[in-house]
Amino acid sequence: MKRQKRILDALSMIVLTIGAIVMVIPFLWMVSTAFKTPPELNIWPPSFIPKQFNFNNFKAVFEAAPFHLYFLNSLKMASLSAVAIVFTSLISGFIFAKYKYFGLTFVFSLFLATAIVPFEIYMIPLYMQLQQLDLLNKFGGLVLPYLVMSFGIFFMRQNVIQQIPDEMLEAARVEGASEWGIFFRLVVPLMVAPMSALGIFSFIEAWNAFVWPLLVVGDKSMFTMELGLAMFQSSFSIDMTVMSAGSVISVIPILIVFIFLRRHIIQSVSMTGSK
Repeated sequence: MKRQKRILDALSMIVLTIGAIVMVIPFLWMVSTAFKTPPELNIWPPSFIPKQFNFNNFKAVFEAAPFHLYFLNSLKMASLSAVAIVFTSLISGFIFAKYKYFGLTFVFSLFLATAIVPFEIYMIPLYMQLQQLDLLNKFGGLVLPYLVMSFGIFFMRQNVIQQIPDEMLEAARVEGASEWGIFFRLVVPLMVAPMSALGIFSFIEAWNAFVWPLLVVGDKSMFTMELGLAMFQSSFSIDMTVMSAGSVISVIPILIVFIFLRRHIIQSVSMTGSK
């Protein structure tokens, strides 16, 4: 049995390693393309390492369009979305997990039901509503759909149920703590790991948004990074070297957020299955 377990563990590691390599190769190829010249892309067999590193592609990114402005727009949108989703998900998850009111389960079921509705179905009604509110081509209309996440509410509710016992909350109430005091002084510190994991997920989702900004933003000064990268694609050709350079710049904030918060993600995953 021990020998079979070691064999299965070894096979699992091999499969996971192969899967990780397959997933990271496109990213490395994008980085490699960002430093190549256009003629080098047509070489066969293709070379993974550029023969001559071309840093002019990164210069061309900012010469083609005000990418520093697009970068700031995406950063502002993704940061606000991450903070809003973490806060709304945590407070909603805490209420759904620890409070008992008539109809609360039904309301929670409605929240979960919205998770299976594709964004494309309610995209046009949402656009018409923002048009009536005069929020088109404004930052408020851009970030509005990314302030609440039904999956985030479900995720935080499950973590609150598993990691915060009712006895702890009752003890705090006996000591005279208010409900807001319990939330900020007890729940928030204990939910740092799940909050970090959800924050990264929501940050990436808002950062990679393309369809909604394309729909509601017409002024180029409001463009995000994803809309800016689309400018390198014309009707007949795509400048892959410059687009790859822009994609590398676009990925940097996501990598920074992941590097700084990866410890909390691992902690959240490991604690989710514990008693």
